[in-house]
Amino acid sequence: MRPKRYIVWSKNEIDLNDNWQKKWYIQQILTYGRAEDIVQLNWEEIRSLLGELNLPRHVKAVWEDYFNAQG
Repeated sequence: MRPKRYIVWSKNEIDLNDNWQKKWYIQQILTYGRAEDIVQLNWEEIRSLLGELNLPRHVKAVWEDYFNAQG
């Protein structure tokens, strides 16, 4: 798939079938994406990957708080 330039500027194509690339892309969306990009993600996938993602502290805290509130 071809990522939006404001999310990924270092690659022209991303293989979402490759687990590493998919995890990296989710990390990029959570860090640089807009609301319209984030709502397209699988929220359970975000929850399961959250501990493995290298997110800015404040971004990670928002997601941890969100999922903790969800139970």
